[in-house]
Amino acid sequence: MTHDPNTIRVFVGTDRSQMIGFEVLRYSMRRHASMPVEVTSMLDLELPDPKDIRQGRRTGFSYSRFAIPRLAGYQGRALYVDADMQVFKDVRELWEMPFDGAKVIVQEDIPDGKQSVDKMGAPAKRIRQSSVMLLDCGSLDWNPEEIIAGLDGKYTYEELLYHLCILEEKDIACRIPYRWNSLEYWDESTCLTHYTDMRTQPWVSPRNPIGWVWINELKRMLKEDAISWQTVEEDIRLGYVRPSLITELQLDVDLRVPDPERVEKLERIDNEAQFVMHKEVYENKRRRSAAVKAYEEELRRSQTHTVTGR
Repeated sequence: MTHDPNTIRVFVGTDRSQMIGFEVLRYSMRRHASMPVEVTSMLDLELPDPKDIRQGRRTGFSYSRFAIPRLAGYQGRALYVDADMQVFKDVRELWEMPFDGAKVIVQEDIPDGKQSVDKMGAPAKRIRQSSVMLLDCGSLDWNPEEIIAGLDGKYTYEELLYHLCILEEKDIACRIPYRWNSLEYWDESTCLTHYTDMRTQPWVSPRNPIGWVWINELKRMLKEDAISWQTVEEDIRLGYVRPSLITELQLDVDLRVPDPERVEKLERIDNEAQFVMHKEVYENKRRRSAAVKAYEEELRRSQTHTVTGR
C-alpha cells in the first residue's frame, strides 16, 4: 500500500448508530480542508474481545484505533477521530503537527473554563481524551489482536484506552489543542466540537445547547445533496435518529435562539413515536453489566472453592 503524503488520511471509529454523525463529520472536515482528505469509517472492522469480560469493549469501536497502523500499511501519518464530531477549521493544522520524537500526539489537558459540565448528561469533570489522535504509523508496530490479548492480565481497559500504557511516556505527546477536541463546547475559535454526551447528541435529543451547530450543517448537506432525506428517514426508521429531527430540519427559525416551547414540541414528537435514544447501545451496556456481574461471581466461587479445598 502506497500512501500519498499530500492527502490527509483519517480513520473514524463508529458503530451503525452513529453513521449520521460520521456523515456530518466527513462533510464538515472536507468542507474546511485546504488539501484532499481521505476519510475511512472503521464500521466493519472485526476485532476480538479479551477473555476477561471485565476489560471488554465499551463501544463497538473501542479497539479500532489500535488497528490504524496496520490499515495504513505501517507507513506515513494517520489521524484517528470518533464519529460524534464536527469540524469548523482546516484539519491541515492537525495533520502537519511535528511529532518531535513522539509516536502519538493526543489532546492537551482541558482548560478549567471550558469544562462544559453544566448540562444534562454531562460528567462532574471531563478528562483528557484520546478520541483525537495523530499517529506516526511508520513507528508503531501495533498488532491489535495482541494488544487486546494484553487485557487478560497485563493491563486494564482504562490503562489502555485512557493512558495508552502500551507506549512509553516519551512516545506520547499531549499537544493537540483543546480547540481541536472541544467537548460539548463551541465558540468562534473552535476547530472541532465533540458531541460526547450520548444523552444530548443532536441526532437523538433536541436539548443540546449547541445542537443547532450540527443541525445547520446537516441542513447544508441536504441543500447540497451531500446527504439525502431518504438516508435520514432510514436512520429514523431503524431507531438510530429521533423522529423530530425531520421537523427541526424543516423549521424556518434561528435555531441559535433558545426556545423551550420548541424543544417540548420536538420531544412530544419523539415520545409519541416511542423513540428510545441509543436503544441498542444501552441494551448492550445492560447485557455487559450482567455478564460482568456473573463473571465476577464465578471468580469468587472459584476462589472460595480453591481456598476451602486446601
